[in-house]
Amino acid sequence: MDALDILHDLTTRPRDAAAALRTELNPVTLNARPGGHDNSVAWLLWHTGREVDVQLADLSGTQQVWHAGSYAERFDLGEAGDAVGYGHTPEQARRIIVEDGAGLLEYVDATLAELDGYLGTLTADDLEEIVDPQWDPPVTRGARLVSILDDAIQHLAQAAYALGMPQPS
Repeated sequence: MDALDILHDLTTRPRDAAAALRTELNPVTLNARPGGHDNSVAWLLWHTGREVDVQLADLSGTQQVWHAGSYAERFDLGEAGDAVGYGHTPEQARRIIVEDGAGLLEYVDATLAELDGYLGTLTADDLEEIVDPQWDPPVTRGARLVSILDDAIQHLAQAAYALGMPQPS
């Protein structure tokens, strides 16, 4: 098994984790803010898709799934929806309200499928290419891909945890 095989396998993990949330999603659980936190489950799922989508589009030079797949229109989140969510103010985070849990999971899955397809275009040597020299050490394509997947896994785990908390009746 080589590094690309491992990355292909790793893309299945957040896809499986997201799919496992399907039965727990309804408008109340999606938009509840456990502990009064600004990031709802809807925000976590939206952010998962956006961080994969935006960073992958940058790496691959392709259009974001958010626009190509008409998710921007479907969710109608305006300017807040076009962002990634990193650095959102509390007010911006609270503007991410989505009642279509299946649609959010579809978006997350589509971005991860796009990432998996992108991996199929790479060679092991491509993983060593510096894609962001502004960091010390500079970020390679392989390190960026691991970072993207790690972030997706973490946010999906947060969503699963929040969904397991008692919900308001």
